Amino acid sequence: MKKISSCFTTLALCSSLFSGFLHASECDPGERVVKFSHVTGGTTHPKVILINEFAANVNREMNGRLCVEVYPNSTLFGDSKELEALLLGDVQLLAPSIAKFGAFTDKYAVFDLPFLFKDLDQIIRFTKTPEAKDLLHVMEDSAGFVGLGYWMSGMKYFTANKPLLVPSDAKGLKIRVQSSTIAKEMIRAMGASPQVIAFSEVYGALQTGVVDGQENTWSNIYTQKFYEVQDSVTETNHQVLAYLFVTSADFLNSLSDEDRTQFLDLVDRATQSANKLVKEKDAVNRENILRAGGKINTLTPEQRAEWVNTMAPIWKEFEGSIGKDLIETAAGA
Repeated sequence: MKKISSCFTTLALCSSLFSGFLHASECDPGERVVKFSHVTGGTTHPKVILINEFAANVNREMNGRLCVEVYPNSTLFGDSKELEALLLGDVQLLAPSIAKFGAFTDKYAVFDLPFLFKDLDQIIRFTKTPEAKDLLHVMEDSAGFVGLGYWMSGMKYFTANKPLLVPSDAKGLKIRVQSSTIAKEMIRAMGASPQVIAFSEVYGALQTGVVDGQENTWSNIYTQKFYEVQDSVTETNHQVLAYLFVTSADFLNSLSDEDRTQFLDLVDRATQSANKLVKEKDAVNRENILRAGGKINTLTPEQRAEWVNTMAPIWKEFEGSIGKDLIETAAGA
C-alpha cells in the first residue's frame, strides 16, 4: 500500500511539507512512478486540491501498477523548464496554463481571445465539442505532447497599482502576462507594456515595482496574495485561465492497453471534478479577498463596452492563425 510520506531527506523539503507545499507518495516496489509537477502552492487552490485528489485515486485504484507523486509549488521544475522535462521523461504529468503552448500551436489561442467567452459555462460547453476534443491531439505529432483534458481555473481580472476602469487607465504601466502573443497584444491595446514573468516570481515583481500589475483568477489572486501589493482588482472578466492537463505521447503509449484505458478513465473523472469545483472555489476566493482587505472595482456597462471595443480588433487579427470556424464554434457554444 502507498502512504503519504511524513518527511523527505533534506531540511528544505521537510519544511516545505510542513508548510503544505509538497505532497508525495511512498511507492511500492515494482510500481511505476508517475511524477506530476506543477507550480501552484498552498493547500486551498482548486488545482492543488484536484491534482492531489487525482493522485490519490490513481494510487488507490491502480495500486501495484502506477504510483503518482505530486510536486507542487515548482519544487521539482519551474514553469520555464517543465515542458522540456516532460519530453525528456523526467516528469510524466503537467497542468500548465494553456497559454504556454503558443510556441507549438496557434489553435489554443482561442482560449486567449479577450471577451470571446461570457462565462465559465460557455467555455466548458466548448471543451466538449468535437473541435475542442480534436485540439487535445494537435501537438502529438509535431511536439510529442498529448492533451488529456482542459481544466478551467476561472475568468481573469486585472490588478494594478491604480484602478483600471477603462483600458486607457493602464497607459504606461508594465503588466505581467503569460507567454501568450494575444495576451501581449491585449496589453499593448491598453497602452501598457507586457512583461512575461514566471508565475512564482509575480508577487515579488509586484512588491518591488518591477511590474505595475497583472491579470489572474480570483483563486490565484487570493492564494498568491497579489491583492496585498496592489491597489485593487478590476472585475473585467476578460479572459479565461485554462490549464491543459498534459502528458507525453511516449508515456501514454508505453502503458499497456488495460492500464491506459483505466488511466484515461481516471483522467476524465478528474477533468469533470475540476470544472465542477472551480466555479464554487472562485466565488469563495473573491469573498476571501474582500474579507482580507482587498478592494474590487466593478465596471459600469459603459466602461465594459469601452473594454470590448478596444479588444475587438484582436479577434480579427488572429482569425487566420486560430481559424474562423474554431472561433465561431467557441463563440456559439
